[in-house]
Amino acid sequence: MTKSNPVHVAVGVIKNQAGEILIAKRHKKAHQGDLWEFPGGKVEAGENIQQALSRELEEELNIIVQQANPLIKINHQYSDLSVCLDVWLVDDYSGEVKACEGQPIRWVSIESLKDYEFPVANLPIISAARLPRCYAILNGNTLDKLQKDLSEILNNNIKLIQLRAKSLSESSLKTFLNFAYPLCKANQAVLLLNSENANASKLASYGLHLTSAHLKKQVRKPDGLRWVSASCHNLEDLQLAERRGLDFAVLGPVLPTKTHPDATLLGWEKFTQIVSQVNIPVYALGGLGLEDLEKAYYSGAQGIAGIRAFIT
Repeated sequence: MTKSNPVHVAVGVIKNQAGEILIAKRHKKAHQGDLWEFPGGKVEAGENIQQALSRELEEELNIIVQQANPLIKINHQYSDLSVCLDVWLVDDYSGEVKACEGQPIRWVSIESLKDYEFPVANLPIISAARLPRCYAILNGNTLDKLQKDLSEILNNNIKLIQLRAKSLSESSLKTFLNFAYPLCKANQAVLLLNSENANASKLASYGLHLTSAHLKKQVRKPDGLRWVSASCHNLEDLQLAERRGLDFAVLGPVLPTKTHPDATLLGWEKFTQIVSQVNIPVYALGGLGLEDLEKAYYSGAQGIAGIRAFIT
């Protein structure tokens, strides 16, 4: 196979009621054998991706897919094989999971996925599986407003949050973080600091979100953080984020926004075209609300990011 003729594979990230993910071990003699993978198989002639996914999971695992949504699409060139992994999140199915082909299978926690050895092409799937569908941007100039908005975001069950409060002094930022970090931990949420915040790289405990300007200056991904992401505005930004080894990115604006009314808009078609050229989870940003989540999935996004989408 060549880059122009990749093997199209339907892949399922299957989640059970406990929030665990099912992984399977490839046969020793298979391509990338003895490594763990997410279940699935080749899309056959005449099948669409949903049909292929349903057939493969029934044949391999004895389950019937009830609900699935696009998660990420990955194009990867091995030395001997080109693959297109069409990955869907399966969070509702019927039937009892069984290894119908005798393959080792295992339910694992989302966070422990990174402890297993997967084919290189599967690595972005691990990031996508670990990431939620919503990424809230916490924006404000006063401690009172930031505390109020953070509490509301957490009450709305948002688990990934970026703090963008560049006008706060370092001392005020520290005061807020003393409030925010324990609250986020208690709600099983993660708070990333925007790189424009005062001394953000040293104060970030769980994650750092790079501005597009800082992305261009960053030589490599910072160590010791759970998540490192970046704001991107075009394909070149996204490709740079991927080369730097970042965990995910935000791309926009997709639709008009109140904060940047004069910005050049991507629109959904352009967004999809850009995202299809990288292997990194990407949140859609700009004028979006929860009602746009399904559109975002089917346009190639991990989900949506925004300021007003998650607070009243």
